[in-house]
Amino acid sequence: MIKTNQFIDLISKHAIRFTDINDLQPLINKASTAKYVLLGEASHGTSEYYTIRTEMTKKLIKEHGFSFIAVEGDWPACYEVNRYIKGMTSEYSSAVEVLKKSFNRWPSWMWANQEMVDLIEWLRSYNEKLEGDKVGFYGLDVYSLWESMEAIVDYLEKIKSPNLAKALNAIECFEPFQRKPEQYGISAAFYGEDCMSEILELLQTIQHNKKTYDEDPEASLNLKINAIAASNAEHYYHTMVTNHNESWNIRDRHMTEVLHYIGNHYGTDVKGIVWEHNTHIGDARATDMASEGMVNVGQLTREQYGEKDIYAIGFGTYKGTVIAADKWGAKAEVMSIPNGAPGSWEEVVHKAGAFNKYFMFTEENKNYFNEILGHRAIGVVYHPQYEHHGNYVPSRVSDRYDGYIHVEETKALTPL
Repeated sequence: MIKTNQFIDLISKHAIRFTDINDLQPLINKASTAKYVLLGEASHGTSEYYTIRTEMTKKLIKEHGFSFIAVEGDWPACYEVNRYIKGMTSEYSSAVEVLKKSFNRWPSWMWANQEMVDLIEWLRSYNEKLEGDKVGFYGLDVYSLWESMEAIVDYLEKIKSPNLAKALNAIECFEPFQRKPEQYGISAAFYGEDCMSEILELLQTIQHNKKTYDEDPEASLNLKINAIAASNAEHYYHTMVTNHNESWNIRDRHMTEVLHYIGNHYGTDVKGIVWEHNTHIGDARATDMASEGMVNVGQLTREQYGEKDIYAIGFGTYKGTVIAADKWGAKAEVMSIPNGAPGSWEEVVHKAGAFNKYFMFTEENKNYFNEILGHRAIGVVYHPQYEHHGNYVPSRVSDRYDGYIHVEETKALTPL
């Protein structure tokens, strides 16, 4: 095991200091050779993670031809943003309006925040100048059971589809649970009262009749993903009350599946950008998740597309503030992030210099940084006073990511 002082010296030697987005150009250029660039975050409520990813995303799109952004958000809500930036609707007058209306379910601050406004308005302006395919914005997550079914019903009604009855049959099955996933999960897991057959029949019908909907490729993609989201969400909620690890796997496999369909929508040579938490984009095999039988997007995409076509960049901080809540569904508040725990990745990076820095892990240097260290992860629920007991993921950082961005001191993002 390497000694701490030696490790700090290695970090000092291989880390690259940065003060603005232009200093990150070597990292952006390196990432741009991949099919998919996965941009992480150590929390869902830190301003710098959003602003740095925004500027990196702009460069990847403008300078390297990336075609879409896929985020850790629900498909129906993100699709409204997609419609706005592509000029497919006059329903919204601004990015603020589309974000506030679309992301109205807790934790809304993840996407309905001031930091996102700049990216969304930039995407709309950029798309207006394009003559061909426009840059898209899509959601990968699995939580939109009711919203996805409603979107399916609305679309099938609009085109007067003969499959509308099956969609209505599926949505009616879920009505007794009053949009409360935990109620459905308990009923399905313990009492055998589920809607699995109804939702699978709907999914199979839509897939079997997919040629019917191909006249509008964007609408067809929307219908297809909503059907997949509804089916996988049923499976997720069915499982989550009895098996946390398997429900996690359902979720990340779903996100990888949706990414695959988005990629196919744009074509074989497409390049895309993914925004998700470090726990999703950093390879699970380099953490203790692997010993618990858990997988994630970082692992699955490397396995599916090959390591050269995936470039994952983790983010982290030594100290600062963050937006989070003290329990699920509670009001968000600004909380302090304590200094990185003794012996953690965050602390040793800080000791190598109290400034912003980044790493590019290569075959030549990655073995220097594969010691197992705790690496901080903050969710939407956070208790700073207890974080040393549960917020550090044992990680081989250079195996988990291809690159890493350290922000010495961060601040909370600004909800709309």
